[in-house]
Amino acid sequence: MAQPYSQLPRWVDYGLIPLINLTVAFLVAGLVVLAVGENPLRAAVLMVEGAFGSGDGIGYTLYYATNFIFTGLAVAVAFHCGLFNIGGEGQAYIGGLGVAVACLAFDSVFPWWINLPIATLCAAAFGGLWALIPALLQAKRGSHVVITTIMFNFIAASLMVYLLVDVLKPVGQMAVETRPFAEGASLPRLDWMIEAFGFTIRRAPLNITFLLALITSFLVWILIWRTRLGYEIRTMGHSPKAAQYAGINTTKIIVITMMISGGLAGMMALNPVMGAQERLQLDFVTGAGFVGIAVALMGRSHPAGIIPAAILFGMLYQGGAEMSFEMPAITRDMIVIIQGLVILFAGALEHMFRPYISLFFGRIADSSLKAAPATTGEGH
Repeated sequence: MAQPYSQLPRWVDYGLIPLINLTVAFLVAGLVVLAVGENPLRAAVLMVEGAFGSGDGIGYTLYYATNFIFTGLAVAVAFHCGLFNIGGEGQAYIGGLGVAVACLAFDSVFPWWINLPIATLCAAAFGGLWALIPALLQAKRGSHVVITTIMFNFIAASLMVYLLVDVLKPVGQMAVETRPFAEGASLPRLDWMIEAFGFTIRRAPLNITFLLALITSFLVWILIWRTRLGYEIRTMGHSPKAAQYAGINTTKIIVITMMISGGLAGMMALNPVMGAQERLQLDFVTGAGFVGIAVALMGRSHPAGIIPAAILFGMLYQGGAEMSFEMPAITRDMIVIIQGLVILFAGALEHMFRPYISLFFGRIADSSLKAAPATTGEGH
């Protein structure tokens, strides 16, 4: 019978083990780089410099990280309820439709600081409603949420093609996209934040959505760990039978959790649609929904871990692009391999080194107990 993992200090469980997994992932990635005839150390330097060595590099890194924070939070909320929402890609797609509807309707009516809350509500509502049917199928019919959300990813992609080609595209326009948004739907850039550290930023699309992602992370922490609903979600995730025995309406919790998860994924669309492209285009999600799964796993489904994990994947995206430009032997597919290795060791193999680490800290604890002076009872 397998022995359960021993209890480790929180700094080991949430800090040391992910760091070891990440180090091993990059060491294996270095072997892959070496196999194609390039210097792994130079590749690592180019990746870090590309991501953090210039104002534009930092801007793009944080821009990508913004997408991954939203999708990582979406996956994490579902994880806490014992659900594997793999439909973030489709929910973000439909969330983009909500952003476009709000911007096309009000971009010439209100300024950005009014349009942003409206677009945020529309993105969350559209994403949440897209997750509603898989949630009901899971709660009412027992249909596995992984299968239904994957199916809804494809449905969302097909629906967006139809809407952009036949409904939202202006007459006579060749590009498959909506008209450009007016100034009222243009979000402010965060150039000042990068320039405060002495960097110059020219073209990076980092915008105020990054700050919204940080605020949302804090709100998710409050929801999961400081509210009754969050307690019911975590109880459901730990033991559905215990939740039902405690009088928790499991059907209601599944539906609410999935809608919150879908809403968070839908909010990801604010960053590319309203913050960067300032129009709705095809393929604006670019895999962020699936990267969110790795971000949630690496961040242990906690906002404090999801934010640095999202920045790491933002570094891989931006730094990887710069590295492939400087080292032609390393193609974009090689960057995907490196990302896959990080996902492999941070997700599927996250407990590979845990038994050895538990044994090491167990021996330290035993040594401390043996070294402690024995107490003897004294007569009074």
